Amino acid sequence: MFTTSRPGADEYAPALAGYVAGIDEDEDVLAVLAVQLDELLARLGSVPDPRGDYRYAPGKWTLKDVLGHLSDTERVFAYRALRIARGDQTPLPGYDDQAWVAELGADARTLTDMVEEWGHVRRATLDLFLHLPPAAWSRRGTASNQPASVRALAYVIAGHTRHHLEVVEARYLG
Repeated sequence: MFTTSRPGADEYAPALAGYVAGIDEDEDVLAVLAVQLDELLARLGSVPDPRGDYRYAPGKWTLKDVLGHLSDTERVFAYRALRIARGDQTPLPGYDDQAWVAELGADARTLTDMVEEWGHVRRATLDLFLHLPPAAWSRRGTASNQPASVRALAYVIAGHTRHHLEVVEARYLG
């Protein structure tokens, strides 16, 4: 796999620093994305569908909400990466992830279906990143009025997923 170096702090919004830091210096971000695909499908693919409606506390998201959030967020960040990788300098708007979760309709879906959908989203993300020309990785743009580089967006996607998988394991499945 193509290995890209860790993005500098000037390549992403400060609010995303924790996600970038969630990927170790010695990890290949593309390998992390690929391993997460296998891990999430294996771990959540065996969880009984009724568990998808579990909330670990009142007002918290269900497990299905978390999966929908992961799919939506990955789509947004991959789209940003695509636009910037292709040299598009149009500033990209933010989005309200809380409002998006409220509109998911996750309660009408099965956990199995949502796990499968996330797998499709991740495969598309991997295809995008795996086929970028090397020069695209360092391209920069603006998203949510903050700097964004293609490589930073790859790290954010991987770190965001890692964060939520840790929460899922500890609060939903542990």
